[in-house]
Amino acid sequence: MRLREQLHSGLVIPAHPLALNSQRQLDERRQRALTRYYLAAGAGGVAIGVHTTQFAIRNVGLLEPVLALAAEECRDPNVVKIAGVCGRRKQALAEAELAARLHYHAALLSLADLKDESTRQLLDHTRAIASAIPVIGFYLQPAVGGRLLPYDFWRQFAEVENVVAVKIAPFNRYQTIEVIRAIADSGRAREIAMYTGNDDHILLDLLSVFDFGSGPMRFSGGLLGHWAVWTKTAVEHLALARQHHDSISGDLLRLSHQITDANAAMFDPAHNFRGCIPGIHEVLRRQGLLEGRWCLNPDEELSPGQNEEIDRVCKAYPFLQDDDFVKEHLDEWLH
Repeated sequence: MRLREQLHSGLVIPAHPLALNSQRQLDERRQRALTRYYLAAGAGGVAIGVHTTQFAIRNVGLLEPVLALAAEECRDPNVVKIAGVCGRRKQALAEAELAARLHYHAALLSLADLKDESTRQLLDHTRAIASAIPVIGFYLQPAVGGRLLPYDFWRQFAEVENVVAVKIAPFNRYQTIEVIRAIADSGRAREIAMYTGNDDHILLDLLSVFDFGSGPMRFSGGLLGHWAVWTKTAVEHLALARQHHDSISGDLLRLSHQITDANAAMFDPAHNFRGCIPGIHEVLRRQGLLEGRWCLNPDEELSPGQNEEIDRVCKAYPFLQDDDFVKEHLDEWLH
């Protein structure tokens, strides 16, 4: 299956933000510009309607327009289009069917709204969505609304035929390894690609080799909110990680921690990730890709001191940024 091959090849997949104007309405021109930026930077796919796009788009009638805009920009069949799917069965199935109609390749399936369901119920839900569109599993960290998902769930989840990948994003080493071990034990590691969503551990995830007795396994790429900014550099980092799986240097370890430090400024773990989306928006605003850092919720803003933290990491790590690339092409993306 071509989609499985594409995912296993190793892709940079930004979790796509939502461009709003000062009235908190969709800014179509800048929404398109963001997608154009990601593709020009070398991203192999985009993920729309996910946490970074703001789950609240569903409450204001923006899910279909935002999915449609990205689909129009991603005309290249080699670009993997991923749609976020969430909610209970009726909502999730409707979203999956919408994504399929818009020619999305896969659904990133959030189980965050199914907090009390048993493993059997979660698997039934997964199979229902997988009947409409290929599924990418999603382990979302509990700090931003996810739920704990044990080894037994992931072991059986990996057996669902139309599962093509898993985004592993619990921000937790034990839970990350548990998911990978479940995929290994399923015998489907060659069919199910692993993508890091651990924005606090990006480069080390990409450099890591996992072996539970059945052979080495690696993350193929990343599906990350962090990669919604400085995407051209992210593409370079993935290439670097793929070159150095077997020879990790001190320079790479240092770079990994610098990336995590920069992520902390944007994602705001100091305030339980409250400023995560505004932090991403602020970096894009500074580059000119967004007009402002507005979110659908007027109360969703940078945390105290977060702007200064972004100042600090931008000054400390200019090599993590792609400002010159954005400046060179911004006018054409906004055209």
